[in-house]
Amino acid sequence: MSDLDNIFDSFDKNSIFKNKSILQTNYNPDDILHRSDQINQIASILAPVLRGERTSNLFLYGKTGTGKTLSMNFVKNELLKRVKNDSDFKLRIEYLNCKLKKVSDTEYRILAELIKKLGGEIPSTGLPTEAVYSKFIDLIDSEKHLIVLILDEIDQTVKKISSDFLYNLTRLNSELSKTQICVVGISNNLTFLDEIDPRVRSSLSEEEVIFPPYNALQLQEILNKRAKESFKEDVLQEGVVAKCAAYAAREHGDARRALDLLRIAGELAERDSSSKILLNHIDMANNKIERDKILDIIRTEPKQFQLVLYSIIKLIELKSKTTEKNSIFTGEVYNYYQDLCVQNRSEVLTQRRVSDIVQEFDMLGIINVRVISKGRGGRMREIKLAITKNILDKAKEIIEDSLNYN
Repeated sequence: MSDLDNIFDSFDKNSIFKNKSILQTNYNPDDILHRSDQINQIASILAPVLRGERTSNLFLYGKTGTGKTLSMNFVKNELLKRVKNDSDFKLRIEYLNCKLKKVSDTEYRILAELIKKLGGEIPSTGLPTEAVYSKFIDLIDSEKHLIVLILDEIDQTVKKISSDFLYNLTRLNSELSKTQICVVGISNNLTFLDEIDPRVRSSLSEEEVIFPPYNALQLQEILNKRAKESFKEDVLQEGVVAKCAAYAAREHGDARRALDLLRIAGELAERDSSSKILLNHIDMANNKIERDKILDIIRTEPKQFQLVLYSIIKLIELKSKTTEKNSIFTGEVYNYYQDLCVQNRSEVLTQRRVSDIVQEFDMLGIINVRVISKGRGGRMREIKLAITKNILDKAKEIIEDSLNYN
């Protein structure tokens, strides 16, 4: 019998999962624990759409994994269930994830995606943006509609384009005769509203719902409920759920991370041909998620972030070869970064902006920054890499691929 036969046979005897999909991020449970206050608030604000009335624009914010999208989708599905077929208006509730590349990196592409969702057609490029707006207005104003646009991770769009797009969207109602639009924005960035144009803020966030992080006990309840439905009986070692919840509570109460931990721990247990998910499977799953999270950040960050990080990696490599030191100073980074920008024909950011990016990498745990006092010479910031060698090699590969260095 071949090694592959052994692997496949052991998976055929699957002794861990009953229904793995219940632990996936896209699973929508019938009952959302610890979010009834937020769900009721959203429902109260949006309920008038059932009478064909435009509601206030709504803004949901809270950190990753606090149930914002889950709660919004729950209310959306309940609203659509109650719409009467004989109404004199059509209710459309359209969801768009603004983090998706090729959808949200230009105003044109977002509008093209919305037109497609509403049943229209438009080329993916080539028309002036004004023409796309006209097409959008013609499409939705042909009959009486009430449209709720849910823009998830809305801060990503503003980061890539500008807040003008949101302003234009919220002002569209003045150009429509039969149709009305309300916008629901969802953001993980708690300071996002403070950073956007005041005109946009006043038109966008007429109503706000805040999602606080889950605490460890709430996470345990959520995990216990899902675990009961997704795993076979007696496969969890005692303390596994509590450990998952503790890890996620430490990461600002992220339920998504807690569910991922439990699912990946189950997958790792299967690969080990273990009949139970053990505490050490949670540790292994946590290490895997940390690695994947860092690589995903590096993969999706703008080119300028990649250029700054690549400068840090290359400088530390050079330093360790010549002096056996594994740290550099921020001033060195900017000089190397400028040269890289010239090679790549990229815009050179200011030293202040590069310094901000370095701080972001420190917050993400990719590097460690330490301030060193030089007496009268002032203070310097020392940088060390905080990621392991295997993640570092993969990170370099991702950046080199993105910058076409291969």
